[in-house]
Amino acid sequence: MNRSIYLVNPAPDFPSYFNTEVLEDKLGRPTANAVALALPTVAAMIPGDFEVTLCDECVKPVDFDFPADFVGITGMVSQWKRMREIAQEFRSRGKVVLIGGPHASLRPEVVRPHCDILVRGEIEDIAARLFQDLINGSWRSEYVGTSPDLANSPVPRLDLYPNERTLTGAIQTSRGCPFRCEFCDVIQYQGRKQRHKPIPQILVELDQLHAHGYRYVFITDDNLTAHRKRAKELLAAIRDWNDRRGDRLTFATQISIDAASDDELLQLCAEAGIELVFVGIETPNEESLREVNKHQNNKGDMVRQIERFVEHGISVIGGMIVGFDSDGPDIFRRQYEFAMSVPIPFFTPAILFAPETTPLFDRLNRAGRVFGGSADLPCTPWVTNIVPLKMTREEAVDGLKWLCNKLYCPDAFEKRVRHSAEMLAKGARFKRAEKGSSLKSMRPVERDGLSLLKRLPLLGFAEARMAARLMRLVLRKPCLTATVIRYLILYMQVRHMFDRGQFWDPELAEQDEPWFEYREALARAS
Repeated sequence: MNRSIYLVNPAPDFPSYFNTEVLEDKLGRPTANAVALALPTVAAMIPGDFEVTLCDECVKPVDFDFPADFVGITGMVSQWKRMREIAQEFRSRGKVVLIGGPHASLRPEVVRPHCDILVRGEIEDIAARLFQDLINGSWRSEYVGTSPDLANSPVPRLDLYPNERTLTGAIQTSRGCPFRCEFCDVIQYQGRKQRHKPIPQILVELDQLHAHGYRYVFITDDNLTAHRKRAKELLAAIRDWNDRRGDRLTFATQISIDAASDDELLQLCAEAGIELVFVGIETPNEESLREVNKHQNNKGDMVRQIERFVEHGISVIGGMIVGFDSDGPDIFRRQYEFAMSVPIPFFTPAILFAPETTPLFDRLNRAGRVFGGSADLPCTPWVTNIVPLKMTREEAVDGLKWLCNKLYCPDAFEKRVRHSAEMLAKGARFKRAEKGSSLKSMRPVERDGLSLLKRLPLLGFAEARMAARLMRLVLRKPCLTATVIRYLILYMQVRHMFDRGQFWDPELAEQDEPWFEYREALARAS
């Protein structure tokens, strides 16, 4: 008799900059932003003795009555509250619960009490033993993975995934990052030596994504271009793969800003179809970058580096952090002025947080400046476990709130979209682009994005005016249609997140300085 296993990716505990909760909130249509690769990847390692069912809670509620022998749960710290709830409910019903993924790997001591089987690390090299033990009924309480050769990572079982309600495909081509950013915990479980999936397998996975209807794909690597020679080989292969198809894929990914110094690399990115990159810019404060070992961001004129991406037809999303030790109360205005000077419409402002496994946590903990862990605090951009050095925690939160409202007030957002769009439109890729986007080729879940934009004017008069102006820009320059629509959908998600967190306060956008400085000025005046 076959065994059965139910693999669950829990919903995030709170909306984030990159989720799609706004589609469910405004349209009643639960949607995953991108394929949660852990589910179909693990499913591909499970032997045929099992019946495998996947559940992405962003798309469909967890079925607690599902008749499975085993329940596997994955997730990051941003899903931890929901992971616990799901595990508790299934265990109360007598199910054997496994928990793995990034949070289980980084904080095993926190996760272990909430599951029957803890899976730490990467699973490829231990999967055969784990699932055979489940079949035999002789499982252990903990399995510890290795850093596997990615040639041993299987092609994900996308046929089991709810692709019809997922906006973006996903593919992983490497694991690990060579940099030493003090606040980042990626290298704690994936290592600093970057490992690469064989290019022929990557092309097979692209074939599968294409066959399932995806035309926009997120390359999930933490730093696609860290290994330049390999990155160029991969990008050339993807370019050639795309050139053989009339219906091309386009991509988003994550890279570091130092890639801007390599013109050949940027050209290959553009030719391969990379249209959007997330860059951890963090701050224009060079002292802060040095303080946390983000030396790759201190190797050139950051404004000019960003412009080089955009000139190659590659839009940029900018990571932004405040609250470094070198940040004084002036950092919020500095960040705002920097943001308004570069062609980046979309930033992800957050207060510096120290995950427990990072060198940053160790340093600040020794100094008595850490008061909570990632599992103990709400996972929102305006929560920190750090006692700042040059301001109070209250000032840090007030300053971030001012910064977020300034950045996402409609006029400021529109200016940044226009700045980016006008630079993009001058590039060769956009000059060659066909006019507009064919609605006929859009998947139903993608059409929901257009339906969502009909709700944007309901946010207010200023928002309606912004949307109308940007739509007129699209009418004049149809090659910008997909880009502008993408940014407006992201804007709707940001507003949803800020509303949920009671972080949206348009009056703050009218103030020239952060709220705590404004408050102090009022006190002095009285």
